[in-house]
Amino acid sequence: MVLNVVIMAAGKGTRMRSARPKVLHRLAGRHLLQHVLDAAAGLGATRTIVVTGHGAAEVEQATAAPALAFVRQEPQLGTGHALQQAVPLLDDAGTTLVLNGDVPLIEVESLQRLVAAAGRDKLALLTVVVADPKGYGRVVRQGGAIVAIVEDKDASPEQRAIAEIYTGVMAAPTAALKRWLAALGNDNAAAEYYLTDVVGLAVAAGTPVVGAAATGETEVLGVNSAAQLADLERRFQRRAAERLMHEGVRLADPARFDLRGKLACGSDVEIDVGCIFEGEVELGDGVRIGAHSFVRNARIAAGATIRPYTHIDGEALGASVGEAAIVGPFSRLRGGASLGAEVHIGNFVEVKNATLGRGAKANHLAYLGDADVGERVNYGAGAITANYDGANKHRTTIGADAHVGSNVVLVAPVTVGAGATIGGGSTIANDAPAGQLTVARARQSSYADWKRPTKKR
Repeated sequence: MVLNVVIMAAGKGTRMRSARPKVLHRLAGRHLLQHVLDAAAGLGATRTIVVTGHGAAEVEQATAAPALAFVRQEPQLGTGHALQQAVPLLDDAGTTLVLNGDVPLIEVESLQRLVAAAGRDKLALLTVVVADPKGYGRVVRQGGAIVAIVEDKDASPEQRAIAEIYTGVMAAPTAALKRWLAALGNDNAAAEYYLTDVVGLAVAAGTPVVGAAATGETEVLGVNSAAQLADLERRFQRRAAERLMHEGVRLADPARFDLRGKLACGSDVEIDVGCIFEGEVELGDGVRIGAHSFVRNARIAAGATIRPYTHIDGEALGASVGEAAIVGPFSRLRGGASLGAEVHIGNFVEVKNATLGRGAKANHLAYLGDADVGERVNYGAGAITANYDGANKHRTTIGADAHVGSNVVLVAPVTVGAGATIGGGSTIANDAPAGQLTVARARQSSYADWKRPTKKR
């Protein structure tokens, strides 16, 4: 079946009090509009069309994709007028589904039911019963059949008492929808072309108007203010937390958990409070994530422990932590960091584009960038790889069982041989032989007659 999806994304969002177009505000790390586009993709839409208006160029640039079409509504004269702009791109042979770019949590299953309810000859509306319908279009029925949608500002006191609302999502045979759109008028309080008026036109044409119920209020809530966005964020996070707990993940407090991407967990995973996950994250069996840690684009193997306040950002390269490794507290792993099994990375240690072999340790105040570190290496406090010469990056190689003393500078490109020992405070600019002690520092001197300077009075 041909399925056209039209997403309304032309509104200014005045109540957001922001220069940013409303549909580009973020929920769970992604634009509101991107959430809706993902739902459309889940339906296998034949064509997806986004109607832009306010901030059109910015919206189109942020969401452009090869299979996505854009039309502009300028000026904005109502929802019906917005859909009219998409008419030339609609395929008459199928069904058209209308979505809203500021309703991000719409569920694919609900949309599938709605499209099925429309079939080939009905106008189908997604509806929901809410405790406070203020501001929404009311669903007016006679004998159970839908006969009209009345906007809140045009409703009578009796109609405002109706709790069933129209969510702004509809599906209809495209050819019929085009006829109704062409017949819309703007004789109303706002002098706008309301999409909801197609209901009356469908009834007049003898087309059945049916309802499909949303699974609940959350999936059809729109965003019109910063407060509503924050409320929806917490609803989203609560749903994500409940899914993970259903799969066996232990969350110390579901209310203090944030998922802004995809998180795959093995069995017996424990996540403490205040943790944030972004991008693609995978946690193996028995992984423990300490409080207030941040993890983005990373793979953490079974039995690893991430201690509190650790920052792992794999960036584009990704980061990985091996089995039974320990990272943190207050550690930082950047793109290309690859820790082997049983590696220890301690407080205020940064690792970037470096591999560490099994059992290697860097426990305090150190930097490892663009390095290959062998098994069981002990990397001392204050040691760094000086990997950048002002123009290019260079790699450092440290062989297995080497010991790098405190406050050592390894000036790349340089190799420290297996089993070598680097004396504390050394600056190593040439290769250090395997199995030997290498020291590069000035001889210590003491001066008995030296006096510390004093301030002049």
